[in-house]
Amino acid sequence: MNEALLRSLTPSVLGILVRRGADFAAAEDAVQDALVEAVRVWPADPPQDPKGWLITVAWRRFLDATRADTARRRREDLVDEEPAPGPAPSVDDTLQLYFLCAHPSLTPSSAVALTLRAVGGLTTRQIAQAYLVPEATMAQRISRAKRTVSGVRFDQPGDVATVLRVLYLVFNEGYSGDVDLAAEAIRLTRQLAAAIDHPEVAGLLALMLLHHARRATRTAPDGSLIPLAEQDRGRWDTASIAEGVAILQAALARDRLGEFQAQAAIAALHADAPTAEETDWVQIVEWYDELVRLTDSPVVRLNRAVAVGEADGPRAGLAALAALNDSSPSSSGSSSGKGAPLPRYAAVAAYLHERDGDLTTAARLYAEAAHKAPNLAERDYLTRQAARLNAHRSR
Repeated sequence: MNEALLRSLTPSVLGILVRRGADFAAAEDAVQDALVEAVRVWPADPPQDPKGWLITVAWRRFLDATRADTARRRREDLVDEEPAPGPAPSVDDTLQLYFLCAHPSLTPSSAVALTLRAVGGLTTRQIAQAYLVPEATMAQRISRAKRTVSGVRFDQPGDVATVLRVLYLVFNEGYSGDVDLAAEAIRLTRQLAAAIDHPEVAGLLALMLLHHARRATRTAPDGSLIPLAEQDRGRWDTASIAEGVAILQAALARDRLGEFQAQAAIAALHADAPTAEETDWVQIVEWYDELVRLTDSPVVRLNRAVAVGEADGPRAGLAALAALNDSSPSSSGSSSGKGAPLPRYAAVAAYLHERDGDLTTAARLYAEAAHKAPNLAERDYLTRQAARLNAHRSR
């Protein structure tokens, strides 16, 4: 059974049902039923036209469901509308499905779940396992999302930026359950890039490929984190790096810079350095300046402070960090200039203070960062850094 083929056909089959008059929620249920039937039938009797087979079976499942709860006249109209068997239509509604699944009326978590189900072709069980929630909980989330967008016109323009944010959320989930969400995000972004010629789509795909190229070196066999500077660059995936750089260069040549292209440029500079010491931090700072201009994000400014500390020394990095907060990092270490909590502020402050030789402050901030870490691996890493500095001071 070619699961990849089934998943690649899912969005176009769903789009055709919607264009025939099925509401989105009912069409999505029918397509899932057709996929289940394909898994049962195809191994022994593979169809000559897989897409046409799925369309026919899904449409009939939709009609079966419709007969149970619609008036007789509408039922007869739908039956009359069923097209004769034949080659599947060539129209591709994949792009519209991306827009629909990332509709502004959906919460980010709902948009991610619906994208993985309707565009990615994953089962509810697979999505639930990937996000470590009960299957019933994920089923309710997807059902609510489908109801929310069922009244949205299928042909109305969508927002590419929203779709890209949803795909990046999927990518950053990494791997859990039996689904590699990072690889799935790359597949879906490739699919989107084939459907729309947009430099930011290319920028996101390049960013994903460049980050994914380092995946095997990010953690040790025991699951502990390995920071970028200590990773074995000989194990990075050079094919993914080369592809990502080529895609990025083509996007940048169009002179329509966006945040994902800028992030990819930073990732490319890291990938291009033979060693950590040879990283072009000056140019990385320049790209962060572009990102600040594009997004004015406190998180971007935080990352820029690290780059400034590498390019111009830790004192310069601490000065850039202090600009994020009305108080000094050593007295607060955890909030942005607006007073809202800023993730990893304390960790960045600790690193810069350590490089500046203030081991007492650095150890305290590493411990503070560990307490606020978003996951176990990061907490353990930061705890070890605090313990290392405390042991050094006690000698």
